[in-house]
Amino acid sequence: MSTTTRTLTCTAEDVFSVLDNGWLYASWVVGASRIRDVDPGWPAVGSRIHHSVGSWPALISDSTEVLEIDRPRELKLRVRAWPTGEGEVRVIVRPLDAGCEVEMQEQAVSGPARLIPRAVQDAMLHARNVEALRRLAYLAEGGAAS
Repeated sequence: MSTTTRTLTCTAEDVFSVLDNGWLYASWVVGASRIRDVDPGWPAVGSRIHHSVGSWPALISDSTEVLEIDRPRELKLRVRAWPTGEGEVRVIVRPLDAGCEVEMQEQAVSGPARLIPRAVQDAMLHARNVEALRRLAYLAEGGAAS
């Protein structure tokens, strides 16, 4: 499982303000190119963001579903990006004296991506999630969801 951590200069509630807004998903998730729809009640368990992955003309429409939420501490998602497969992503937010720490854990759980050796998969996911956390920090620290 790939684990990536970043310290932010905002509160856990600021991070969840971004996570709570499904329309911002493509702004911080690397690879998501557009949001087609967000289920009412997002991010309730079972609700989905309907997104596209890739770039035109090779867009793949898929979705991300909430598996668990413990606001403002944790969000667990099932991400779909077929034909590569599905993954589980856990976003854990820990308050600090001056800000918070955000940890992303991700692993492939089905499809061809599971066949990639774990060390290679973890390195690829870590590189992508370094950028995802950088983008999430810009949004949360800048008050984008306000």
